[in-house]
Amino acid sequence: QVQLAESGGGSAQPGGSLRLSCSVSPFTLDYYAVGWFRQAPGKEREAVSCIDTDGVGGATWYGDSVKGRFAISRDKTKNTLYLDMNGLTPDDTATYYCGAERSSCDYGVTYGMDYWGKGTLVTVSS
Repeated sequence: QVQLAESGGGSAQPGGSLRLSCSVSPFTLDYYAVGWFRQAPGKEREAVSCIDTDGVGGATWYGDSVKGRFAISRDKTKNTLYLDMNGLTPDDTATYYCGAERSSCDYGVTYGMDYWGKGTLVTVSS
């Protein structure tokens, strides 16, 4: 069973930055693609970013709405996934979830992840 726990959410002003963290079970980052999704009130869950395992090249994926503003990274020594969010806009307001997928990012961003955290709320407003 993979466990994930997000932290780092909060409030930011438009144009500001936040860093989200996701603590994962040991070895998850070696064997699972991991990524971030978000869900705004009244909207469907949306894939934000994902990173594949080193075994399949460690490629990163970003949704069109966050390309050039958000950056995903991971630290295997800390069993932690990160999402650095810059240039925040009110449209980025949502609950952010991290997830782990056994197959690949391509599969996970299309069909959803095998395991999910409980989410952390990000609010962007002036």
